Amino acid sequence: MTSRADTVGALRGALISFGDTARGLTAEQWAAPSLCPEWTVRDVVVHVATIESAMVGWHPGDDGLFESMPAIARELHGVDDAALLARYDAVVAERSVELAELSDEEFERASITPVGPGTYGRFLQIRVFDVWVHERDVRVALGLAGDDGGPVAALALDEVRSSLGYIMGKKVGLPDGAGIVVDLTGPVATRMCVAVDGRARVVEQLESPAVTLTTDSLTFMLLACGRIDPEEPIADGRIRWTGDGTLGERAARNLAFTM
Repeated sequence: MTSRADTVGALRGALISFGDTARGLTAEQWAAPSLCPEWTVRDVVVHVATIESAMVGWHPGDDGLFESMPAIARELHGVDDAALLARYDAVVAERSVELAELSDEEFERASITPVGPGTYGRFLQIRVFDVWVHERDVRVALGLAGDDGGPVAALALDEVRSSLGYIMGKKVGLPDGAGIVVDLTGPVATRMCVAVDGRARVVEQLESPAVTLTTDSLTFMLLACGRIDPEEPIADGRIRWTGDGTLGERAARNLAFTM
């Protein structure tokens, strides 16, 4: 598990960056479609603000966290854009104080998470992923420039890396005995390998992969999160493959595991 300091620093960074993006939007941009299906940009901001609002003062083991969110969302949908931004900034300030005071023991405390039982630290790691992806829901949809690298992006990528065995085994259908390498060229440059030996699992390296998939880390994340049609990066060359052409094509078109 990523350390408490790294996770807390990444979450604070993700929340601040998301707020900076939202703060520069015009009225037309607030109402524009985001990459998140059926959500406007404003819906995305409400969503992020809702979850962080619910987590202010919440302690692992307390009931009602997820149950409180619909009422908070209704409240935030009812205020204007300036008030929503003010609420977001206030919530991030409160959360920043809480996170700064978080102990290692609290970080490791058993907790519900959006993906089932885990620890409070695991919940925070999922929040880094969620906030990072939602900022891209806004920026990429609106064509806004920004930094898609750095430690926050790397931690968000780790969330997908941990599911890569499932993606390649179940979604792509990599056959037993085969292996695949995913080369990410940047801004988070890394190599990820999956081998199938009874079941698909992430491994440190592969000597003779059946296929090597190459793309940039942003495109990979957008595909894994179901945010873009894979035909677009295939057509323009943002994602490409060598080796087994059938497997490569299938992998490029079936990376989505979350929405």
